[in-house]
Amino acid sequence: QVQLVESGGGLVQTGGSLRLSCAASGRTFSYYGMGWFRQAPGKEREFVGATTSSGDSTWYADSVKGRFTISRDNAKNTMYLQMNSLKPEDTATYYCAASPRNWGLSIFAAYNSWGQGTQVTVSS
Repeated sequence: QVQLVESGGGLVQTGGSLRLSCAASGRTFSYYGMGWFRQAPGKEREFVGATTSSGDSTWYADSVKGRFTISRDNAKNTMYLQMNSLKPEDTATYYCAASPRNWGLSIFAAYNSWGQGTQVTVSS
C-alpha cells in the first residue's frame, strides 16, 4: 500500500481559497487512482472528487463542481485539491485516498489507503 499525508488545511473566510496537497510514498504513485473525501462532524464521509492514475480524467461531487479542481503531479508523487469560492458547508476534515483501480472512484470501498486528514474550516 501507499502512504499518504495531507497538508494545506486551515481557516478561511467564505469566498476564499485553499489548496490541499496529498503526498504519497511507499509505492509507485502513478499506478493509483486517487480521490478526495471529506467528513464533517456528525456526518458520514462523503466523496469530493477523484482522478485516474494518469490524471487524464476527473470526477467531482455536484456540491463542489465548478469550485474545486483536482490535479496530480506524478513526478512529485503528489495530488492537489484547489478549492475556490469556499462556503461554510465545505467545513470538514479532508482525506485523500489511493485506489488500485481507475474506475468506481466515487465509492469509498474502492480505496485501500487513506491519509490522516487535514482540517478545513470556512467561516461565515
